[in-house]
Amino acid sequence: MNKYKFLKISPSKKIRYLINKYKKKPYVVFLHGFMSDLEGEKPKKILKYCNSKKLGFFAMEYSGHGKSSGKFTQGNITKWTNEVKISINKVVKKNKFILIGSSMGSWLSLNQFKFFHSQILGFLGIGSAPEFLENLMWKKFNSKMKNEIKKKGIYYLKHGNYEYPITYQLIKDGKKNKILNKKILNKIHVTMIHGKKDEVVPVNYSRKVLKIFKNANKKLLIIKNGDHSLSSKRNLKKITAELNSIISNFI
Repeated sequence: MNKYKFLKISPSKKIRYLINKYKKKPYVVFLHGFMSDLEGEKPKKILKYCNSKKLGFFAMEYSGHGKSSGKFTQGNITKWTNEVKISINKVVKKNKFILIGSSMGSWLSLNQFKFFHSQILGFLGIGSAPEFLENLMWKKFNSKMKNEIKKKGIYYLKHGNYEYPITYQLIKDGKKNKILNKKILNKIHVTMIHGKKDEVVPVNYSRKVLKIFKNANKKLLIIKNGDHSLSSKRNLKKITAELNSIISNFI
């Protein structure tokens, strides 16, 4: 019923994606976070929910992520945004859909409104992190880190048990993708979910996203003991409950 497939979006680029067999409208489109993939608990839980409701589901791994082709260090917000656009056009086509963006996935989701304005029925953000490259990375880098990334073109940023290869081109491209100063006028349902104990992205980012939407039915859910991933069974249940609340307006 649910299987991974590969989509050729250019002569040299293949994207791995996950889809179910249902084509009932609306679709649910899930966009994962920075250096993440589709092996996590969130896409699996949301797919399970869509199957139970016989709704279409589509999720993809951007180039350099998961099993998709390409090098992570060659990717950036502009490229990943365009990959999402191409993939939605090829798979979801003209069907209406609800976007779910996790962390960086929220930034990529917000960028889709200029392409699919009339197709997007709702938006659910999870630990949303628009403009994180400049505000949560570059502005916090000390002069030594900035000099290294400018000189070598890359800086290996350690965070917890992870090491992130941050390229200078990625940082510069992020500045070209400012979204928090924009206005989105869609009359849709928008819900932001954020963990109060998120140590990666402050809750204020979800508030900033809500301000972009001028005509939406807006909601902010702050999960008291929630972290950035919100992948515990309890939190996943809250995420699908909020998704169900949005979808109940259409089915």
